[in-house]
Amino acid sequence: SAVRALRADVGLIRLPVDRADLSVIRLYEETPVVVFPKDHVFGAAEDISISDIGDEVVLHPLDDTTEWQRLPGTAALERPETTAAAIELVAAGIGVVIVPQSLARLHHRRDLTYRPVTDAPGSSIALVWPEANTTEFVDEFIGIVRGRTANSSRGMTTRSEGATAAEKKKATKKTVQSNRNSSGGGRGASGGRSGKPGTRRGSATKGRGSSSKRRGR
Repeated sequence: SAVRALRADVGLIRLPVDRADLSVIRLYEETPVVVFPKDHVFGAAEDISISDIGDEVVLHPLDDTTEWQRLPGTAALERPETTAAAIELVAAGIGVVIVPQSLARLHHRRDLTYRPVTDAPGSSIALVWPEANTTEFVDEFIGIVRGRTANSSRGMTTRSEGATAAEKKKATKKTVQSNRNSSGGGRGASGGRSGKPGTRRGSATKGRGSSSKRRGR
């Protein structure tokens, strides 16, 4: 494969796979579906079970990686070379085919449709890369696939760290300036308050003078 030949750093594959010299992370499992003509009786159902397929001719392409213990239905006389060829035979009315849902979407045709098969084995998708070639970029990609962002991965660069330090310094400078402005405003308010009592004292003195005049009368 391209990964083993180092033509690609990582790859997405369908399991099972020979794991020799490869690191493998299972990502998710795909739902199996049965593909059939739109006028087929299966179209009336929301989902299908393996027992429902018992009377059908089931095509089994050579590139199928599903781990069947026993293929349901009646096997076709010959196995198609590829899933694409099997889809063509389904369109011709030869039988039905069970494939992962992504392949049913990939080979979508207007005259065909599909339904999930509730008790068929699923198909697992995995991320693989050479064990001996786990570079910084591969490690970062693995982290992103697992849900980490590029900035939260273990391989954060010095440039990113420098940018973070600069942002912190800028934020600190803004805080200091804001505190200075607040302190200046507080002194002005205090001065205004100290002037008001003086005014009241003047008014009180004037009031006492008026009182003396009244007593003189």
